[in-house]
Amino acid sequence: MAMEDNNKEIKKQQPDNKQDDRQMDYIDKILKSLREIQYIKPEEIPSINLYMDQVTTFMEEHLSNMRRFEDDKLLTKTMINNYTKNNLLPSPDKKKYSMDHMLLLIFIYYLKNVLCISDIQSIVEPLTERYFNNKDTSLKSIYSEIVEMEEGYVDSFAKDIIKKYNNSRKIFLDAKPEEKEFLDNFAFICSLCYDIYFKKTIIEKMLDADILGGNGFDISSGSFTRKEAEARKNQIKKAKSDEQKN
Repeated sequence: MAMEDNNKEIKKQQPDNKQDDRQMDYIDKILKSLREIQYIKPEEIPSINLYMDQVTTFMEEHLSNMRRFEDDKLLTKTMINNYTKNNLLPSPDKKKYSMDHMLLLIFIYYLKNVLCISDIQSIVEPLTERYFNNKDTSLKSIYSEIVEMEEGYVDSFAKDIIKKYNNSRKIFLDAKPEEKEFLDNFAFICSLCYDIYFKKTIIEKMLDADILGGNGFDISSGSFTRKEAEARKNQIKKAKSDEQKN
């Protein structure tokens, strides 16, 4: 119902012409696709340990709706081996992967669509150290809370997209009719990109500050000592170099 209300909001604010009708249909599809994003539910993850082939099959089946193109590989054996090599994923036990392994792989899958491997490492390493095979606070309980939180954001995401869409229509009001559609769409894309860039920059600054690791960051001054900053810089350089080699 909330998504339908959002669509009505677009229609109320758009002029009545074929170009805008076409644009509205396109935005409707985008908003619908947000609703169709399916997270892997915690109860869907096998409680028994799996071999690598079983892991990749499970991921391919449950993340298939996340493909951009039909031939996209969501998770391969090479990827899993590289994650282990780069300390993103603990080694399997007798070639078998536990539920905690699966949960980490899901987190990595979503994170890698936004962040570089070195930044993902800065997130996943402390998560693994604290909660992998932790009986008091399990990775499964953490994952459940994150999924519930994200599902609650869909409507606010949709409203934000509508706001950006409508604002982009107001920028090039004096453009020639044959140019306005292109410029409107360009403005809309730039608006979305800036939003992503801004949020990504916040994440990077938090990781550079070692917020999750807690290795000597002075939260009051908001800065590293020179020695700590240099160590962090070298860590990122090495991770990026290893990523390029792979």
